[in-house]
Parts: sequence; C-alpha cells; structure tokens
Amino acid sequence: MVVNVKAKKDTRSGSSRALLCKLFISTLYLSTFTFGGGYVIVTLMKKKFVDEYHWIDEQEMLDLVAIAQSSPGAIAVNGAIVVGYKLAGMAGVLTSVLATVIPPFVILSVISLFYAAFRSNLVVGWMLNGMQAGVGAVIAQVVWEMGSGIVKDRQWISVCIMIAAFAANYIFGVNVILIILFCALIGVVRTIRSEKARKKGVQAS
Repeated sequence: MVVNVKAKKDTRSGSSRALLCKLFISTLYLSTFTFGGGYVIVTLMKKKFVDEYHWIDEQEMLDLVAIAQSSPGAIAVNGAIVVGYKLAGMAGVLTSVLATVIPPFVILSVISLFYAAFRSNLVVGWMLNGMQAGVGAVIAQVVWEMGSGIVKDRQWISVCIMIAAFAANYIFGVNVILIILFCALIGVVRTIRSEKARKKGVQAS
C-alpha cells in the first residue's frame, strides 16, 4: 500500500513537472516572438493553449482575457498570470510570468546598448512597419474568431454588449476604463439574476 501511494505521488509529481515544463517552454516561445504589444501574446496564447493544446476552452479564455485586461499592469504579464494559475496554481503563475519576462528583458537590455544605431537604421524601421501590419492581421483574426463564437452560441445579450462597447469606444470616444467597469457591472447583475433563477428552480423541483 505504501508503495502504491508513493507511486501515485511520483506520477502526479512527474505529470505536474511535465506540465510546468511545457508551460514554460510554450510561454517563453510566445513571448520571444511576440511583437506589437501585449494583445498579441494573448492572441497567441489562445492559439496555443485553446486550439493546439486544448488546456482551456474558448469561453474560459475569453474570461481570462477579460480579467487580464481589467487588471492593472501589462496585459502580457496579466495574461500569463491568469493562464498559469488556471493550469497549475501558484507554480504555474511563477513559471509563466518568468517565461514571459525573460525574452523582453534580454532583448531590451541588448537594444538599450545600441539604441542610437537602432533608431537611425532604415532597415530596422522597415522591419517594424512590416511587423505592425502582421500584428494587426493577427489581432483582427482572433477578434473575429472569438466574436463569431459568441454569435454562434446565440448569446444575444453578450453580442449587444460587444457591439455597444465597440461603438462607445470607437465612435463616441468613451474611456475604456468606464466601458470595462460598466460591462463588469452588467456581468455581475446577470450572474446574480441567473443564480436566483437557478435557486428558485431547485426549490420548485
């Protein structure tokens, strides 16, 4: 019995280490090749963790992105925190944050040593312009995929909120923070109402 318990613990420990190792390598890879801001790494996390590894479903990823966006700090680090915690608790947080921070820390340290040369280099400027176009395309693709997922699930209230939030920011110039707070308030109200309805249904049955 002691041997079996120890074997089970070793198996769980091994699978946990394998998950953390895979999480570290994946996040390090994403962070290394992410250009154009934190939204891009969130986009690539969706591709990697939802579409490829199936560690998180699409609805959960939407929730995690909302948390990362609503929290103070860099969205790339926030995204790594919420995804890492979802997958492996505090160990996952430390692993994913470390993997996310290492590439920009190293790259920016090197660039800072040669800042004057980089700033005046015409080729580097062309490369950055090309990256901006590619980054815009990647973000647009994932926005389309996530938005179409909400439409396919016939979440009409969520669709209306999404359209209203876009119009408020893009057309009327409403501050993003106010939009996020208002959407969060709507989410709280909807959750409370659905919980009350569920409890009434349980009591009735």
